[in-house]
Amino acid sequence: MFANKTILITGGTGSFGSAFLPMTLDRYNPKKLIVFSRDEM
Repeated sequence: MFANKTILITGGTGSFGSAFLPMTLDRYNPKKLIVFSRDEM
């Protein structure tokens, strides 16, 4: 599903990103993983 794909995660440092990123790296082999997050301040 995500093998050899480029994945953009918005809000990557939130609760979803904290769970999704390790799971994706363990189960799939993405070509590139881009994490976008902005500070609330």
